[in-house]
Amino acid sequence: MSAPVWPPNRREFLRLSAVTLAAGALPAVSSSGLAAMENPSGATPAKPAKPQRIILDTDPGVDDAIAFFLALRSPELQVEAVTPVSGNVPLHFTLPNALRLLEIAGRPDIPVAAGAAVPLVRKLVTAAYVHGNNGLGGVEFPEPKTKPVAESATDLIRRIVRANPGEISIVAIGPLTNVATALKADPGIAPMIKSFVLMGGALNGGNVTPAAEFNFYVDPEAARIVFDSGVPTTMVGLDVTNKVLIHDSQVRILEAAQNPVAQAAGKILRGTMSRIKPTKDETVMAMHDPLTIASLIDPSIVTLKDYYVQIETTGEMTAGMSVGYYRGPVRRSPPMETGIPDEPIPTEEYKPNCKAAVGVDPDKFFNLLLPRLTANS
Repeated sequence: MSAPVWPPNRREFLRLSAVTLAAGALPAVSSSGLAAMENPSGATPAKPAKPQRIILDTDPGVDDAIAFFLALRSPELQVEAVTPVSGNVPLHFTLPNALRLLEIAGRPDIPVAAGAAVPLVRKLVTAAYVHGNNGLGGVEFPEPKTKPVAESATDLIRRIVRANPGEISIVAIGPLTNVATALKADPGIAPMIKSFVLMGGALNGGNVTPAAEFNFYVDPEAARIVFDSGVPTTMVGLDVTNKVLIHDSQVRILEAAQNPVAQAAGKILRGTMSRIKPTKDETVMAMHDPLTIASLIDPSIVTLKDYYVQIETTGEMTAGMSVGYYRGPVRRSPPMETGIPDEPIPTEEYKPNCKAAVGVDPDKFFNLLLPRLTANS
């Protein structure tokens, strides 16, 4: 048998990592070795001539933090602003968390504007049981030195979009309250928004209820407004995000890297895994939000399909459900009996209003994520 080649491809690397972890040792990995995993051909990757300009709307959040770092360390993206919202934890945590994460990544210049503290019409439901009481896996970081801008998230979104019509995509990886509030306050901005890229929803069942994914469950009315806006929309939901699971061996790669981003990511993930381990057969975490960012950087990571998606807002047990049609007719629920004979069941013409992610390449995703977070520059 020939001697193994180092660095291996990612699949072989993870296999070897699992073996060496079982033996209590982890091979040292240089940044150039990890870069080779992302670019096995060795060719210099072509940089985009014009980065995609995005507003990152978020509720950090463990996987939000990893998404932050991926976005900020990717030349394909230009983050114009960050607009925290209540979701995984309340706004009084998500706002300073956003400032902390930008400072860790060396980008305190990016403006941060406080968003909605509560959903449009509902009581706030959080997910501290997953993300820890502070949203970052219970890991304590120093208080941020930077401050949010005086503008609200709504005003900042409106101002940036109006100043750059057709140039700004809003990448929303939390509940959609901020985005819906901006659309309600200024409906004229909808045609000026390049696209919405959303982490949320599911075509085949939720994670908070059998029907609803967390972000849409927290504020169904906001999600409804966004899907009815006419803005080109991509939905990256549980159908694909539940297939990109980060394992202990990959967290160790982050912990072994010598840069502030990888170190912070490793601490956050380690703290979260340590807390949830007693309730899991295998300690893994789905990288919901990072996959959404990755789909912008490399669209080939996910497979998209045209869908008409509507958000359930009135169901007692199904509020927040994303109901997806990939063909017509689109049928509503039967009307209540009115005594009118032969009253038709409401239907409407099938017109896709989004592209929904239906497939994913997990290896390609991690081949992108790990080298970018662990690189020394």
